[in-house]
Order: sequence, then C-alpha cells, then structure tokens
Amino acid sequence: MPAFKAPGAAPIRNDDVDWDSWPVQDYLAENYRELHPCDAAVIAHHAGLYRELAPGSVSQSVEFGAGPNLYPLMLAASVSRRVDAVEAGASNVAYLTGQLRLGPDASWQPFYALCRRHLPGLPSPLPEALSRVRVVHGDVRALPPGRYGLASMHFVAEGATEDFTEFTEFCRLFARCVFPGGYLVAAFMENMPTYRIGRFSRWPGCPVDPDAIREVFAPLTERLSVTRINADPTLPDYGDSGMVLMTGRTLSPPGRYG
Repeated sequence: MPAFKAPGAAPIRNDDVDWDSWPVQDYLAENYRELHPCDAAVIAHHAGLYRELAPGSVSQSVEFGAGPNLYPLMLAASVSRRVDAVEAGASNVAYLTGQLRLGPDASWQPFYALCRRHLPGLPSPLPEALSRVRVVHGDVRALPPGRYGLASMHFVAEGATEDFTEFTEFCRLFARCVFPGGYLVAAFMENMPTYRIGRFSRWPGCPVDPDAIREVFAPLTERLSVTRINADPTLPDYGDSGMVLMTGRTLSPPGRYG
C-alpha cells in the first residue's frame, strides 16, 4: 500500500509512492475488462488526430507512463514504426511484457476492433500491431528532449502526484520529449482526488480541469485542442467528474522549452 498523507500533511509526490506495487489485476478488472463508453469516446477523439497522419509516418512515438493500458499503444501503432511504452512500475512492466510475448488478453479485442473501425489502416491481427511496441522499464522523467515525433499520455500526470507543481513538471517533460512540430495526445481524469484501487490500495491524485490543462500546455504547444467528457457511470466512482482530452503540436524553435 502506498504512502498516504494524514489530514493537513504535505501532498504526496511521485517519489513517495511504491509504483512497483501497482495493483494491475484490480485496475484491469475495474477499468479494462470491457469496453466502457468513456474508452470509446477517448478512442474516437484520438483517432481524429491519428487520421491526419500517414501510416508509418512517425519513426518513433512514446507512451509516457504506459501502465497496463493497451489501447493507446494500438492507436499509436496506426502511424508509428516503433512505439516505446515507457513505464517505471515493475508490475506494469511485467504485464506489458507478457502481453507482447504471449499475446494480448481476449478482453482487448473489442478495443482493437473499435480502433480499426476508426483507423482501418491498422493490421487485422492485434499482435501484428503490438509488434511495433517496445517495453522500456524506466522513469519518464529521464527521457531525453526531442527524441520522439509523437507522445501519448493517459491518466498519468494527474495520477502520479498530489502536487500541482509536480503535475505541471510531468506535463512539461511530456511535451519536451517530442521534437519541435511533433504531436501530443493525452487524456486526464477531471478533478481526480486521491483514489482507491481494489479494496485496500490508495493512490495520489491531483485535481485538474480543462482550464488547468490549457494553462499548462498553452506555452508548450500550438494547435492546442482541449475538450472533456462526462463521468462514465459504468466505471467505479473514483471521485472524478469526467475526462479531459487534449491534442496539440509542440512549439518551435526548441529554445522555447528552456
């Protein structure tokens, strides 16, 4: 169980948490064993960006804090020759590695069928799409600047800390790992508090909304688009009010990143 602050204590930051103990099977059972309406909405939103890009036009993309969620990797595979799934937690890395080596769980097939309906250039077999993915066990904060043509992030920055300043830094590093003019696509839980997975474990949350996302990314991007969807009643009640979805392109010249 990760550290959990007492009332009035300092906010929990990313390094206060044992991410190796992330409860993968509980998380999957609560969120990804079926295709929820919110997942369908995220896939449809993101596919709008991916349709702008030719298949194979991105040499390298990155899933920034991949977790055990496979559908962002499916989407990125529609345009990427290689996808780096960068993840710090050992339990998530083990799950991802097993999915690539032994084949994905059957529960991911409806997600992939929907991805293919939006992006028909994806190959018919899901394992073929996932063959473009490389699991990287590492800290996303250590990614070098300007390596990738596209970066994707799903429910990471706001779920890694209770500190808005640290949330902002995660977002800055997310944008920085893409070269100028590259693409960003992300989803955030809206107004997510500290939350529970399964019966026992509790995890940090940093409440953000569309205005906060615009504030953070406006200095880092152009063609910034921010929208939201309502909370999904088919999911557990984590205390959030929905999701915030974002796309944009990183600014040039690179000096703007500081």
